[in-house]
Amino acid sequence: MFETVIGLEVHVQLNTKTKLFCSCPTSFAEHQNKNTCPTCLALPGALPVVNKEAAVKAMRFGYAVNANVNHTSTFDRKSYFYPDSPSAYQITQLSKAIVQKGELFIDLKDGSQKRIGIIQAHLEADAGKNMHEGNYSKVDLNRAGTPLMEIVSEPDMRSSDEAVAYLKKLHTTVRYLDISDANMQEGSFRCDVNVSVRPKGQEAFGTRVEIKNINSFRFVEQAIAYEVQRQIEAYEDGIYAQEVHQETRLWDTEKGETRSMRGKEEAADYRYFPDPDLRPLIVTDAMIEEAKVMPELPDAKVKRYMEEFGIKHYDALVITAKKELAYYFEEMIAQGAVAKTAVTWLTSELLGRLNKAGLEIEQSPVSAQTLGELVARIADDTVSGKGAKEVLDYMMENEGRDVRAIIDELGLAQVSDDGAILAIIDEILANNQDKVEQYKGGKDKLFGFFVGQTMKASRGSANPGKVNALLKQRLNA
Repeated sequence: MFETVIGLEVHVQLNTKTKLFCSCPTSFAEHQNKNTCPTCLALPGALPVVNKEAAVKAMRFGYAVNANVNHTSTFDRKSYFYPDSPSAYQITQLSKAIVQKGELFIDLKDGSQKRIGIIQAHLEADAGKNMHEGNYSKVDLNRAGTPLMEIVSEPDMRSSDEAVAYLKKLHTTVRYLDISDANMQEGSFRCDVNVSVRPKGQEAFGTRVEIKNINSFRFVEQAIAYEVQRQIEAYEDGIYAQEVHQETRLWDTEKGETRSMRGKEEAADYRYFPDPDLRPLIVTDAMIEEAKVMPELPDAKVKRYMEEFGIKHYDALVITAKKELAYYFEEMIAQGAVAKTAVTWLTSELLGRLNKAGLEIEQSPVSAQTLGELVARIADDTVSGKGAKEVLDYMMENEGRDVRAIIDELGLAQVSDDGAILAIIDEILANNQDKVEQYKGGKDKLFGFFVGQTMKASRGSANPGKVNALLKQRLNA
């Protein structure tokens, strides 16, 4: 039996207006190399100046994960040469990062939580972008110098499920904090996975393999599963030392396998040394005060939703997993929707329709106010649950319509008037005297027949609760 050991290094692109060490914009939808300056291009004599906004955003993350936020941190140069790095080094934080020793709690499938330690979160500058066209390679430096926050976890995860849960929790957290859009497809939230295996009971770690730049939760899960199996098979075949090296591997999404990229560098290979152009970053009281202003985070929301609204833990986790979903839910409640009913209509009815249409919650043609009002109309018996589904279908195709107007237009207003319902019931009973006699003779199952006939005659508009009560009254008279 083997145990998997996993640690993650996550690069989060901070959503600042300008780059980490200069005033160039961080928008990339520009002509190649337009958003550059002597600092981006590493021209002689250009001096970097730290972006205060990036520092505050990193500090805010630190406070959110119960970390030590260092009031003094330093920058180092990490030496390597790639075509997209004109300086031949990256400015990062090795010896003293701005955030150290934090923690994040992940939710496991059995309902429990597990603590994952965070070694540090440090600021560093992103590289540019290589573009390959036929026999030519070009470099766009619009992205060079964009502020990144690299979050390094402890090797506390023991399965791909735990790794994905940690990654999703981290993704949710940075989006709630509004420090990054965390768009994985565009590369603003990407992950390096460190994986090793060891026989159960062994304290020493196995040989660590790093899988670089994975940009989806699914690929993280698949890459870990493949690499773990590869290492276990090497162990069982007696060729672990020959097959498993400390190296960097890439995840091939088409072949579904990891493949060797290069030997894993150690710190000495990068020739780290303090950046001579950057003085220590000393945070001010004003920066600390600004960084501590943050929204209600997912764990706090889950607890509040359960206590305040009485909803299940699982439902609270689903709703808070995405900030737009949580804000949508809260707006529904503000419109008078009952919380437990709102959960069902949001997570099952609306999300089901949105998934079918390939839409995210923020693209929903049905606003939170509108769905909240529809749920409120179910609660006050204006429309039945079945009728409300027809209303929702209509609203998915017709934006901006008033809920009550749609209910009236579709003829779905629920009849709760006793006199109107009794008139329908009396007609049904009069036309089915033989079944009335059978029911009174002990055939209780016929009650469902009378309910169905009444609802059919009312075209579904009769209040089901009223129908049941009034039918019992008439049949037992």
